[in-house]
Amino acid sequence: MIVAFCGHSKFRKTEECERKVLQLLESNIADASAEIYLGGYGNFDTFAYDCCKKYKESHPKVSLVFITPYITDEYQKNYLSFQKTKYDHIIYPEIENKPLRFAILYRNEWMVEKADLIICGIDHDWGGAFKMYSYAKKKRKRILNVIENEYRNTKSTYERKTHKCLVFYVTCCKILF
Repeated sequence: MIVAFCGHSKFRKTEECERKVLQLLESNIADASAEIYLGGYGNFDTFAYDCCKKYKESHPKVSLVFITPYITDEYQKNYLSFQKTKYDHIIYPEIENKPLRFAILYRNEWMVEKADLIICGIDHDWGGAFKMYSYAKKKRKRILNVIENEYRNTKSTYERKTHKCLVFYVTCCKILF
């Protein structure tokens, strides 16, 4: 089994979310062997790593895998050498032909493609984590959100902005007439 994590970089860790992640790992992996794919950026990724490391202490068949979006010499020297001390494995997906500025997006899509389960911390509809979440929904992956006020809004950001502009326009017209 492969479990991938995604969540917002501004995520705030709570004991309740930690309990949820550990329960989800236990109920979905238990004593089976599994690889857990982590992105390693932002607050949610740090939180997910800490939870998975704690889970791994009592489940030795679990491997923590850092999925790196970059493979440049500078990145390897400055960042990957540190990650090697934290993770069991480091994988670089086959995205070297993609534009470097979109590396994280393509890495996230690769993680979704490989994963059997996505555990996320999503509470708003913008950013890279939301794009990964949306891609996972599109691919009909099993997704579990650990944030209590789970993202449920059916209107897109564009629709809400359009609505706000329309309300503003109507309000201004009423004032003028």
